[in-house]
Amino acid sequence: MANTYTSACPLNCWDSCGFKVTVEDGRVTRVEGDETHPITKGKICGRGRMLEARTNSAERILYPLKKINGEFHRIPWAQALDELAEKMSWLKKNKGTTSILHSHDYANGGLLKNLDQRFFNGYGGVTELTGSLCWGAGIEAQNRDFGDAYSHAPGDVLNSKNIVIWGRNVARTNMHFYSALQEAKRNGTKLYVIDPLYNATAKLAHKHITVKPGTDGILAVGIMKELLRLERADIDFIEKYTVGFTHVKELIQTVSLEEISRITEVSIDVMTELAHLYGDRPTSTYFGLGMQRYGNGGNTIRLIDALVAISGNIGIRGGGANYANKQVGQSFQFGELTLPERRKEARHFTMMKQAKGILEAVNPTIEMIIVTCGNPIAQVPNTNELIKAFSSVDTVVVIDSFMTDTAEMADYILPTTTAFEEEDIYYSSMYHHYANYGPKLVESPGEAKSDLWIWTELANRLGFGEDFNYSRDEWMTMAIHHLEGKGITLQTFKENYHVELPVDEVPWNDFHFKTPSGKYEFVSNRAIQQGEDGRLSLSLPNESIITSPELAQKYPYQLLTIHPMRSNHSQHYHLFAQQPKLRVELAANIAEDLHLAENDFVEVWNERGAVKGYVQILTNAHPNTINIDEGIWKKYGGSVNLLTPSEESDNGLGSTLYDCLVNIRKVEQDETAV
Repeated sequence: MANTYTSACPLNCWDSCGFKVTVEDGRVTRVEGDETHPITKGKICGRGRMLEARTNSAERILYPLKKINGEFHRIPWAQALDELAEKMSWLKKNKGTTSILHSHDYANGGLLKNLDQRFFNGYGGVTELTGSLCWGAGIEAQNRDFGDAYSHAPGDVLNSKNIVIWGRNVARTNMHFYSALQEAKRNGTKLYVIDPLYNATAKLAHKHITVKPGTDGILAVGIMKELLRLERADIDFIEKYTVGFTHVKELIQTVSLEEISRITEVSIDVMTELAHLYGDRPTSTYFGLGMQRYGNGGNTIRLIDALVAISGNIGIRGGGANYANKQVGQSFQFGELTLPERRKEARHFTMMKQAKGILEAVNPTIEMIIVTCGNPIAQVPNTNELIKAFSSVDTVVVIDSFMTDTAEMADYILPTTTAFEEEDIYYSSMYHHYANYGPKLVESPGEAKSDLWIWTELANRLGFGEDFNYSRDEWMTMAIHHLEGKGITLQTFKENYHVELPVDEVPWNDFHFKTPSGKYEFVSNRAIQQGEDGRLSLSLPNESIITSPELAQKYPYQLLTIHPMRSNHSQHYHLFAQQPKLRVELAANIAEDLHLAENDFVEVWNERGAVKGYVQILTNAHPNTINIDEGIWKKYGGSVNLLTPSEESDNGLGSTLYDCLVNIRKVEQDETAV
């Protein structure tokens, strides 16, 4: 007999959709959208639907595995947990707890996935990762400008007279926002897209503006110059609610529009047009994550923030510098879940430089890596360096459901449940402010166990099991009990499935900011307090024809690595009906110059590594630009991170994945890599 249940998508995604899940004879048979969800309204993407295949896949790891003489062998859970607890006890006594690295990411947006932090804090504190491959530089940038990173509520875009989508293909990554853009356009709103690639969102726009990758901040400077010349800046807002504007005026006077046009490869007329657009308030700006994945990434976001502020589009309906919405996560009590006060030791590597951290660690060296909610061998930049680092460590433990590129390197694999096999609250949206409840719907196959079960069993063996002596209801209540005064309880989630969290729908509408000055800061006091220069600059990417001309002679093309259409990062490639293949998407001028045609087999390489794939020619892409979707597994031709650098962004908290020059050539399919 088939029954349909209300549930939620666990994926780390802008949309965080509501689901209707059909279960028949104890097996998930269909995943559809929940038409009652106030934001997602019954529409879901293929990645969400594929969670049925992910749950039922014959490729799932069903039992604990231990690598013996280079091959995996099934072992009992008791043996796996006893051996790991014994190793961890020995390390704590003889090497110190920071000899263990917790390598993590955000593959699952469940509230209780954060209990891994409680475990490692209870253990005494391990080496943890800071920063983010995904959005870290931009978050820190907006922390410096506003004091936090907040976005307007979804419906507010319909109050915009003009909308600028800057470096973000919402048709691929945020489908419900795309629907809102369609409605706004029908209502007469002007829609502009600024992006090196011509994509589905650009097709919807009134105008698509291509910009040389990594120069978006310089383009913002050009628009600011024109705003001031045309007297379209909001001087009242600047004088009352900001600090440091004099520096911005001085900065933009150091570069001409002609020089900006040369750097960005955008015409002066377009800058003038955009200045009129921003001066015609309210104009909303929606940032993508790619343009902060450069060596100058934080400064880029700060320059675009400055443009939004100078034009008076902060704190008003239909405006905003909409990058992320940290209000959603701030609605929960993570401190009570994670017990940070239990941590006795601490050491940090940035997520980007974890390979370097592993290889160079002393006092203590890294003796064990535990990987949760991630696939770093596919996702972390400079794959070859990371493989070397993981290979140097005595014990690698991976908690996962599948034999990923990272799991293949493990000494122990602990099989975990999928979303429909455990109960949780999902809150990962950066677009809307609803959290969704997902009940347990089916039993897990084989001996797969939840992450929480694994942490509880290990904590029992390591002597702090009382820290995990709670039911799932008690855990969830622990994180939301402070919301009871606003009428939100766990029962609210279980009855309604989607709950609106208390947020400001128009951030900064009182013009009180969370910065040290209480104002919008063109010169960041936060940065100065951290020992940095808090001023804006005219910085460029690390790898570009301007900053690295000799390198650009060898590797003349800019590589982008955007989010794939059909996989949530690396999570779905193995579930495709047809085996995926690596596509090398080229600007038309590259194909013409090198005499490359559709489906030619090519190699893309630089000094870090090489990948091979099949040509697809992009229409209207910015010249000399190549894209290879991120996340693809090595057995399908990846990872593109064989090419990407592991440096940190300018503010130290973001990646430089897009700050990458490459070359390309046609090869025979059996030719070995360079």
